[in-house]
Amino acid sequence: MRLILFDCDGTLVDSHHNIAEAMRRAFAEADVPYPGDAATRGIIGLSLHAAVAALAPEETSPETLRALEEAYKRHFFQLRHEPDFHEPLFPGAREALERLAGRDDVLLGIATGKSRRGLEVLLEREGLRDFFVTLQTADDAPSKPHPGMVLRALEETGAEPHRSALIGDTRYDMQMAGAAGALPVGVAWGYHPPHALKAAGAAAIAEAFDHVPGMLDDLLPSREKARHATG
Repeated sequence: MRLILFDCDGTLVDSHHNIAEAMRRAFAEADVPYPGDAATRGIIGLSLHAAVAALAPEETSPETLRALEEAYKRHFFQLRHEPDFHEPLFPGAREALERLAGRDDVLLGIATGKSRRGLEVLLEREGLRDFFVTLQTADDAPSKPHPGMVLRALEETGAEPHRSALIGDTRYDMQMAGAAGALPVGVAWGYHPPHALKAAGAAAIAEAFDHVPGMLDDLLPSREKARHATG
Protein backbone atom coordinates (compact mmCIF):
# COMPACT_ATOMS: atom_id res chain seq x y z
CA MET A 1 0.00 0.00 0.00
CA ARG A 2 1.05 3.56 -0.70
CA LEU A 3 0.45 6.15 2.01
CA ILE A 4 -0.30 9.65 0.76
CA LEU A 5 -0.30 12.31 3.48
CA PHE A 6 -1.66 15.80 2.98
CA ASP A 7 -0.94 18.97 4.88
CA CYS A 8 -4.12 20.93 5.60
CA ASP A 9 -3.77 24.75 5.80
CA GLY A 10 -2.41 26.04 2.50
CA THR A 11 -2.66 22.64 0.82
CA LEU A 12 -6.23 21.41 1.19
CA VAL A 13 -7.88 24.60 2.47
CA ASP A 14 -7.24 28.32 2.08
CA SER A 15 -7.20 29.52 5.67
CA HIS A 16 -4.61 32.30 5.68
CA HIS A 17 -7.14 35.12 6.09
CA ASN A 18 -8.68 33.57 9.20
CA ILE A 19 -5.36 32.60 10.76
CA ALA A 20 -4.03 36.12 10.23
CA GLU A 21 -7.17 37.74 11.63
CA ALA A 22 -7.07 35.54 14.74
CA MET A 23 -3.39 36.39 15.22
CA ARG A 24 -4.08 40.13 14.84
CA ARG A 25 -6.78 39.94 17.49
CA ALA A 26 -4.65 37.81 19.82
CA PHE A 27 -1.63 40.13 19.63
CA ALA A 28 -3.82 43.18 20.19
CA GLU A 29 -5.43 41.57 23.23
CA ALA A 30 -2.03 40.68 24.70
CA ASP A 31 -0.65 44.17 23.85
CA VAL A 32 2.22 42.64 21.86
CA PRO A 33 3.28 44.23 18.51
CA TYR A 34 1.89 42.20 15.63
CA PRO A 35 4.59 41.53 12.99
CA GLY A 36 2.16 41.55 10.06
CA ASP A 37 0.21 39.16 7.87
CA ALA A 38 3.25 38.27 5.74
CA ALA A 39 5.03 37.00 8.84
CA THR A 40 1.96 34.98 9.80
CA ARG A 41 1.83 33.48 6.32
CA GLY A 42 5.40 32.29 6.81
CA ILE A 43 4.66 30.32 9.99
CA ILE A 44 1.47 28.56 8.87
CA GLY A 45 2.07 24.86 9.27
CA LEU A 46 3.90 25.08 12.58
CA SER A 47 2.20 24.10 15.81
CA LEU A 48 0.55 27.03 17.60
CA HIS A 49 3.24 27.14 20.31
CA ALA A 50 6.06 27.28 17.73
CA ALA A 51 4.14 29.76 15.56
CA VAL A 52 3.55 32.23 18.40
CA ALA A 53 7.17 31.98 19.51
CA ALA A 54 8.32 32.69 15.95
CA LEU A 55 6.00 35.70 15.60
CA ALA A 56 7.08 37.18 18.94
CA PRO A 57 10.80 36.34 19.12
CA GLU A 58 11.58 39.17 21.54
CA GLU A 59 8.85 38.13 23.96
CA THR A 60 10.57 36.04 26.65
CA SER A 61 7.74 35.86 29.16
CA PRO A 62 6.22 32.36 29.19
CA GLU A 63 3.03 33.84 30.62
CA THR A 64 2.65 36.25 27.69
CA LEU A 65 3.33 33.52 25.13
CA ARG A 66 0.73 31.29 26.77
CA ALA A 67 -1.71 34.21 26.78
CA LEU A 68 -1.13 34.69 23.05
CA GLU A 69 -1.79 31.00 22.38
CA GLU A 70 -5.00 30.99 24.40
CA ALA A 71 -6.19 34.24 22.83
CA TYR A 72 -5.51 32.89 19.34
CA LYS A 73 -7.52 29.73 20.00
CA ARG A 74 -10.40 31.73 21.44
CA HIS A 75 -10.47 34.22 18.57
CA PHE A 76 -10.23 31.54 15.90
CA PHE A 77 -13.14 29.72 17.52
CA GLN A 78 -15.12 32.96 17.49
CA LEU A 79 -14.24 33.59 13.84
CA ARG A 80 -15.51 30.13 12.93
CA HIS A 81 -18.94 31.13 14.20
CA GLU A 82 -19.11 34.53 12.50
CA PRO A 83 -21.47 34.75 9.50
CA ASP A 84 -18.76 35.69 6.99
CA PHE A 85 -16.35 32.89 8.00
CA HIS A 86 -14.90 31.32 4.86
CA GLU A 87 -12.29 28.55 4.69
CA PRO A 88 -12.69 27.00 1.24
CA LEU A 89 -11.08 23.93 -0.20
CA PHE A 90 -8.62 24.77 -2.94
CA PRO A 91 -9.92 24.11 -6.46
CA GLY A 92 -9.69 20.44 -7.39
CA ALA A 93 -8.93 19.22 -3.86
CA ARG A 94 -12.09 17.18 -3.39
CA GLU A 95 -11.84 15.59 -6.83
CA ALA A 96 -8.18 14.61 -6.33
CA LEU A 97 -8.97 13.09 -2.93
CA GLU A 98 -11.86 11.14 -4.41
CA ARG A 99 -9.63 9.76 -7.17
CA LEU A 100 -6.94 8.67 -4.72
CA ALA A 101 -9.36 7.31 -2.11
CA GLY A 102 -11.05 5.19 -4.78
CA ARG A 103 -7.86 3.22 -5.44
CA ASP A 104 -7.21 -0.06 -3.69
CA ASP A 105 -3.45 0.52 -3.46
CA VAL A 106 -3.62 3.89 -1.65
CA LEU A 107 -4.18 4.98 1.95
CA LEU A 108 -4.75 8.66 2.71
CA GLY A 109 -3.82 10.65 5.79
CA ILE A 110 -3.28 14.17 7.09
CA ALA A 111 -0.30 15.71 8.86
CA THR A 112 -1.09 19.22 10.07
CA GLY A 113 -0.14 21.89 12.55
CA LYS A 114 -3.84 22.28 13.39
CA SER A 115 -5.25 21.00 16.64
CA ARG A 116 -7.17 17.73 16.41
CA ARG A 117 -10.40 19.52 17.29
CA GLY A 118 -9.88 22.10 14.56
CA LEU A 119 -9.07 19.42 12.00
CA GLU A 120 -12.09 17.31 12.93
CA VAL A 121 -14.39 20.35 12.59
CA LEU A 122 -13.04 21.07 9.12
CA LEU A 123 -13.27 17.47 7.91
CA GLU A 124 -16.83 17.07 9.16
CA ARG A 125 -17.87 20.39 7.61
CA GLU A 126 -16.45 19.43 4.21
CA GLY A 127 -17.56 15.79 4.35
CA LEU A 128 -13.98 14.51 4.04
CA ARG A 129 -13.54 12.50 7.23
CA ASP A 130 -14.05 9.08 5.64
CA PHE A 131 -11.26 9.63 3.12
CA PHE A 132 -8.49 9.48 5.72
CA VAL A 133 -7.25 6.49 7.70
CA THR A 134 -4.74 8.43 9.81
CA LEU A 135 -4.87 11.98 11.22
CA GLN A 136 -1.71 13.49 12.67
CA THR A 137 -2.02 16.87 14.38
CA ALA A 138 -0.12 19.29 16.58
CA ASP A 139 -1.67 17.48 19.56
CA ASP A 140 0.06 14.21 18.65
CA ALA A 141 3.70 15.00 17.84
CA PRO A 142 6.35 17.74 17.88
CA SER A 143 5.89 20.65 15.51
CA LYS A 144 6.97 20.40 11.91
CA PRO A 145 9.63 20.02 10.58
CA HIS A 146 10.20 17.26 13.14
CA PRO A 147 9.35 13.95 11.38
CA GLY A 148 7.17 12.69 14.23
CA MET A 149 3.82 13.11 12.45
CA VAL A 150 4.95 11.15 9.40
CA LEU A 151 6.60 8.46 11.51
CA ARG A 152 3.41 8.02 13.55
CA ALA A 153 1.35 7.77 10.37
CA LEU A 154 3.71 5.12 8.99
CA GLU A 155 3.48 3.17 12.23
CA GLU A 156 -0.32 3.37 12.33
CA THR A 157 -0.80 2.23 8.74
CA GLY A 158 2.11 -0.17 8.35
CA ALA A 159 3.23 1.68 5.21
CA GLU A 160 6.88 1.92 4.25
CA PRO A 161 8.62 5.30 3.85
CA HIS A 162 9.75 4.66 0.26
CA ARG A 163 6.13 3.95 -0.70
CA SER A 164 4.83 7.10 1.00
CA ALA A 165 4.55 10.77 0.09
CA LEU A 166 3.63 14.04 1.76
CA ILE A 167 1.84 16.75 -0.20
CA GLY A 168 2.41 20.19 1.34
CA ASP A 169 2.84 23.89 0.72
CA THR A 170 5.60 24.88 3.14
CA ARG A 171 9.28 24.19 3.60
CA TYR A 172 8.37 22.64 6.96
CA ASP A 173 6.36 19.98 5.11
CA MET A 174 9.22 19.21 2.73
CA GLN A 175 11.74 18.98 5.56
CA MET A 176 9.44 16.78 7.65
CA ALA A 177 8.82 14.38 4.78
CA GLY A 178 12.49 14.14 3.90
CA ALA A 179 13.51 13.51 7.51
CA ALA A 180 11.02 10.63 7.71
CA GLY A 181 12.12 9.11 4.40
CA ALA A 182 8.88 9.92 2.58
CA LEU A 183 8.62 11.63 -0.80
CA PRO A 184 8.21 15.43 -0.42
CA VAL A 185 5.85 16.94 -3.03
CA GLY A 186 5.15 20.67 -2.98
CA VAL A 187 2.17 22.62 -4.27
CA ALA A 188 2.31 25.95 -6.06
CA TRP A 189 -0.91 27.42 -4.63
CA GLY A 190 0.04 27.53 -0.95
CA TYR A 191 1.84 29.86 1.45
CA HIS A 192 5.54 29.30 0.67
CA PRO A 193 6.86 29.96 -2.87
CA PRO A 194 7.93 27.03 -5.07
CA HIS A 195 11.62 28.01 -4.93
CA ALA A 196 11.53 27.70 -1.12
CA LEU A 197 9.92 24.27 -1.40
CA LYS A 198 12.56 23.09 -3.86
CA ALA A 199 15.33 24.39 -1.61
CA ALA A 200 13.79 22.41 1.26
CA GLY A 201 13.86 19.17 -0.72
CA ALA A 202 10.66 19.00 -2.79
CA ALA A 203 10.96 16.28 -5.43
CA ALA A 204 8.38 18.07 -7.59
CA ILE A 205 5.89 20.94 -7.47
CA ALA A 206 2.24 20.41 -8.44
CA GLU A 207 0.84 23.41 -10.31
CA ALA A 208 -2.79 22.28 -9.85
CA PHE A 209 -4.55 19.71 -7.71
CA ASP A 210 -5.51 17.54 -10.67
CA HIS A 211 -1.79 17.03 -11.35
CA VAL A 212 -1.20 15.35 -7.97
CA PRO A 213 -2.41 11.77 -8.66
CA GLY A 214 -0.42 11.53 -11.89
CA MET A 215 2.71 12.99 -10.29
CA LEU A 216 2.55 10.39 -7.55
CA ASP A 217 2.16 7.63 -10.13
CA ASP A 218 5.33 8.91 -11.85
CA LEU A 219 7.45 9.55 -8.76
CA LEU A 220 6.66 6.76 -6.31
CA PRO A 221 7.42 3.81 -8.63
CA SER A 222 10.89 5.26 -9.26
CA ARG A 223 11.56 5.34 -5.53
CA GLU A 224 10.24 1.82 -5.12
CA LYS A 225 12.45 0.51 -7.94
CA ALA A 226 15.46 2.30 -6.51
CA ARG A 227 14.76 0.76 -3.09
CA HIS A 228 14.53 -2.74 -4.56
CA ALA A 229 17.70 -2.19 -6.60
CA THR A 230 19.70 -1.26 -3.51
CA GLY A 231 17.80 -3.55 -1.14
